Amino acid sequence: MKTALVIMAAGIGSRFGGGIKQLEPVGMNGEIIMDFSIHDAIEAGFHKIVFLIRHDLEDVFKEVIGNRIEKTCSALGVEVAYAFQEKEDVPAGVTIPEERKKPWGTGQAVLACKNVLDCPFVVINADDYYGKEGFKKVHDYLTASNDPSEYCMAGFIIKNTLSDNGAVTRGIAKMDANNMLTDVLETSNIIKVPGADGGSGLGYGVEADGVKIDPESLVSMNMWGLKPEILALLEQGFVDFFNNTPADKLVKAEYLLPMFIDELIKGGKATVKVLSTGDKWFGVTYKEDKPVVVESIRKLIADGIYKADLFSDL
Repeated sequence: MKTALVIMAAGIGSRFGGGIKQLEPVGMNGEIIMDFSIHDAIEAGFHKIVFLIRHDLEDVFKEVIGNRIEKTCSALGVEVAYAFQEKEDVPAGVTIPEERKKPWGTGQAVLACKNVLDCPFVVINADDYYGKEGFKKVHDYLTASNDPSEYCMAGFIIKNTLSDNGAVTRGIAKMDANNMLTDVLETSNIIKVPGADGGSGLGYGVEADGVKIDPESLVSMNMWGLKPEILALLEQGFVDFFNNTPADKLVKAEYLLPMFIDELIKGGKATVKVLSTGDKWFGVTYKEDKPVVVESIRKLIADGIYKADLFSDL
């Protein structure tokens, strides 16, 4: 069964220290975080890479990673495709407010890939490092299931997803006894609290606005395993999004993938298996995070998880 990796990179226009944070080199040979996700996806068995970007970023994106990855993937028999997310791509009859500055969120991002996706796929953020285990588990789940409504999500242990440099927002997963997702509780201002480990041995506790959180809780890091049939549902959902959003809210409203999947679950139209992964997530949430990411990559190479010449082992 063919499978694809979709990398949501349309938001890489946000500025970070004078550059684009998702395109900052972090590897020993100038690799960026995306390189490691692509490596891990190919290693896990994914056959196609889809870059989801904006037209105005196409040139710089291809210069930094796209052209290089196309050559690497060509040698490995892996296909590369591009899809483009633009705020102008809305259903017929929709009037876009002049004040609207950006596209419509992660639901529209995945929908923008409809012309280049015809197989099960995993969706990830461009600027997050996920580790190998999540890709392997998602790939195996997608290829073992023939039901078009059976999805999955990599669940990361919250203690493995925190920043030392500030608060983060995470979607805490709620599951039934079979690890099927029932809800994702979007939680802001999650921080480490030194000395408040409650006997966990971590040396810190985890809190959000003063409320304690179990450091072993599973959270969504936007790593979803989906079937191509969701694209038609997303298309109708996008129409419903505009029909149900008041005109005065369209300046900032977003059509978000997790919220749409939540609607499918609660409507009995889909199931989502939560696949626990023990890998440590990291990303460049704050400028101060970059040195931590660089050091983390160096340690992974020193420990033999990756080759210094990243793709040489594929």
